[in-house]
Amino acid sequence: MENVIRAKTTNLIATRPLTEKRQENSELNMQEMRNGTILLKSKPRRLVFELTSSCNLNCIMCGRNAAEFKPSFFDIKWFSKFQNIFDEIEEVTLMGWGEPTIHPQFPKMLEFLHSKGVRIYFCTNGMKLDKLTKHIFDCEVDVFAVSLDGANEKTNSEIRSGSDFNRIVSSLKQIVKIRKDTNLRFPYINFVFTAMKRNLHEIPDLVRLASDIGIEEVKVVYLTAFEEEMAKEILIDEMDKVKSVFEEATKIAQERNILIKLPYIKGCDVAGDKAHKDCFTTYRDFFLGSDGYVRACMSNSIKLFHIDKYNDFESAWNGSEIMEWRKRVNTDEMFDPCKACYQSSFANWNKKHAFDQRTEVFSPKWD
Repeated sequence: MENVIRAKTTNLIATRPLTEKRQENSELNMQEMRNGTILLKSKPRRLVFELTSSCNLNCIMCGRNAAEFKPSFFDIKWFSKFQNIFDEIEEVTLMGWGEPTIHPQFPKMLEFLHSKGVRIYFCTNGMKLDKLTKHIFDCEVDVFAVSLDGANEKTNSEIRSGSDFNRIVSSLKQIVKIRKDTNLRFPYINFVFTAMKRNLHEIPDLVRLASDIGIEEVKVVYLTAFEEEMAKEILIDEMDKVKSVFEEATKIAQERNILIKLPYIKGCDVAGDKAHKDCFTTYRDFFLGSDGYVRACMSNSIKLFHIDKYNDFESAWNGSEIMEWRKRVNTDEMFDPCKACYQSSFANWNKKHAFDQRTEVFSPKWD
């Protein structure tokens, strides 16, 4: 599987040329990242905003079934905290524990971000795409990802309760048609598929579906179990089957010119025996949760500080909490949640904890 793309830990998808100011910041950020600088002169390359902890679906593998999740919604006034850096960052990503498109001000947020000229990326379960199609094009959304866990209605609905496979596919076909008819370069679209025992065999068909619709990419992530019921679905001891399915899916993807991103086979992860791959989220990204608390990344349970603690972004970005994280994250002194990393891009798939979080504190406490 020579041409398989793995999760990128430093780079972001490039869908448009950067302004000179953004390019300069990104180059400085990557240089400071490589040097292990703790006090950064650069700004992050990406802001990640978790718009809500709530969702309009009930997926069998979701951590909501294993922890108490209180509804929280991102306050649009927090955008003002980043007013001075929008012209330097590359991207704003709207994703986290909940479904971002159910935020009542989601269209307004797209409009605001579009006015700042940043690349816009969101991840969705797809159930509101039909209502958002106009906004996607009016606001020039660069990228969106659609979570789909079956290549047919039956499988997807069994895993993602409340999802409507046919509605999602219809919405995507309409978006792709508009994109083609208007000769536009955006949006770039990909599927995200959570692989478990019950749906592993459908990955090749999902690649075919992506091709039939006209979207660009299929990304596969392994199921991470948060509760006992889902532990029987993890693939840690099924790597021979996984490898066979991945090889078939890769062959189809190459034939149909679909980009495919796959996690490493257990035992082959480049992280070797480390707790996780080298992690640069506190250099590249700034993550703000829907409750107003900054976390190191969306998969981390520790709240570093409330966004209102600091008067300006620069003080928060180089505050003691984030600098301490940068200092420790890739050392033996890393914080406990990092020792059990399950974040899809940085997890070490040689390790059991990446597949199984039943004994870990995997999500923040929602105040």
